[in-house]
Amino acid sequence: MINGRKFFILMLVILFLTGLVTVSGCAPEEVVPEEPEVPDVDEPDEEEPAPPDEVTRVNMGAGWVTGVYYPLAGAMSRIAHTSIDNISLTVESSGASAVNSRMIGSGDLDMAIVQNDVAYYAFHGEGEAFAGNPIENMRGLFVLYPEPVQLVAAAGSGIESPADLAGMSVALGPLGSGAEVNALQVLEAAGLSEGDLASAERLEAGEAADFLRDGRVDAAFFTVGIGASVIDELSVMTDIYLVNIVGDIAQTLIDTYPFYASVTIPGDAYTDVPEAETIAVLSMIVCREDLNADLVYDFMRGIFDNIDTIHGAHDVGPLVTLDTALDGMSVPLHPGAERFFEEEGMQ
Repeated sequence: MINGRKFFILMLVILFLTGLVTVSGCAPEEVVPEEPEVPDVDEPDEEEPAPPDEVTRVNMGAGWVTGVYYPLAGAMSRIAHTSIDNISLTVESSGASAVNSRMIGSGDLDMAIVQNDVAYYAFHGEGEAFAGNPIENMRGLFVLYPEPVQLVAAAGSGIESPADLAGMSVALGPLGSGAEVNALQVLEAAGLSEGDLASAERLEAGEAADFLRDGRVDAAFFTVGIGASVIDELSVMTDIYLVNIVGDIAQTLIDTYPFYASVTIPGDAYTDVPEAETIAVLSMIVCREDLNADLVYDFMRGIFDNIDTIHGAHDVGPLVTLDTALDGMSVPLHPGAERFFEEEGMQ
């Protein structure tokens, strides 16, 4: 048997060992400091994607919807949409050459299609429409095609020459348009003034065709490309013909105004309308001087690299070529256009 002393010592040992186990079980856990968060950093060899090129919105005045300007401008808009990354081109129906020139001057249009004679008068501040008010910010891009002055008369009217318009009701074109300017010049070359007419109507092309079809006018002036839909549609519904502008009248116009040239309108241009001889000016694209030169260059490059789209837009489309793009240019070129033509070896 264990005596009292030994028992006491044994109990002390047991209590001591138990205490050690308890203390060990309650020992605090080691605290490991958290590592600070390190922000994600791209690897040095990874490049962020470049932002897309900014698209510049440009508007173009394109005359009457029923004329030739509008479909050609529409083709240019399609080219910009499909082939020029940084340009969005909006086509606007407008009041033709003189109005387009003024809107270039005011900044309401970025680009416009105008006749080369009107562009010349606008830039130099000459002629009745622009006397003393030059459009000095107008710059040229490229020439499109010839625009004949087409004097359309109703069958049976007896009009054989512009001189026969005395005492007749005549549509001269919209107020301020190139057609109106040309009509008044033809009258002057024929020895007539507006006062010699029974009435002078300022009508948009579609309205002039309606007036001619309804007998409200005897003749109407249209300065539009050969095959213009407004005359073609009229020829289907009404017996009409083209009055020849030839001889002394044509020569007077050519001598007085350097923009005119003689041209033949073929007999297949319109339905049952015989061939005719007349005079023509040239249509051209102009823009504001302050348009970015790189943007203008890109526009020019896009148009002529995709010229087939222009050729397919209208019957006159094939007349738009790089070879003739400077013929009849009547205002200074935009720097972006200059760069384009220099690259093409053209001055």
